[in-house]
Amino acid sequence: MIGLLARKVGMAQIYTETGKVIPVTVVKAGPCYVVQKKDHKTDGYYALQIGFETKPKTNKPYAGHFKKRNLEPMRVLNEFRFKDATSIEEFAVGQEIKPDVFSEGEKISVTGYTKGRGFTGGMKRWGWHGGPATHGSMSHRRIGSVGSGTSPGRPLKGRTLPGHYGMEKVTIKNLRIVKIEPEKYLLYIKGAVPGSNYTSLVIRKQQ
Repeated sequence: MIGLLARKVGMAQIYTETGKVIPVTVVKAGPCYVVQKKDHKTDGYYALQIGFETKPKTNKPYAGHFKKRNLEPMRVLNEFRFKDATSIEEFAVGQEIKPDVFSEGEKISVTGYTKGRGFTGGMKRWGWHGGPATHGSMSHRRIGSVGSGTSPGRPLKGRTLPGHYGMEKVTIKNLRIVKIEPEKYLLYIKGAVPGSNYTSLVIRKQQ
């Protein structure tokens, strides 16, 4: 299943011919290049390694990986697996993959990391209802009791607690491509995708 690596640009609006407003996320999907082809004999599975966004400086092992293929070192690498060898035969190492591998109206899934919110209380992180707001209560957003003191004498596993919130890998399915600009490497996707602006994304065709 082929896909693309992309970077989120921001949100915008597209007007249809009837005047309907469609909220879209603008994504820069390319230029992406085939860095490596993996097959069952050497790696145990079939896959294409795709690179995105060149970077000027890197370490020697990473630079050598790209030098073998006459490519500049790239900032983002990701693999797209295939069921058999026939699916990867049409691609060559060093080949550029543009957004026109998709088509307008096609359903896709987008994978990215949600916005990081740092250390967060339980009401925001887990939706706790909180303590009493009046009648002299001194506990509004506090955690309160977390477990029995006698048996088992410890908090049970799975107890929701305050902690780091966000920066989780999330996949949004059934998103639709509204518009494609291959010459600018831009995709216009209806709705929202995970993460803040400039975050990296993985876009796959919906199975």
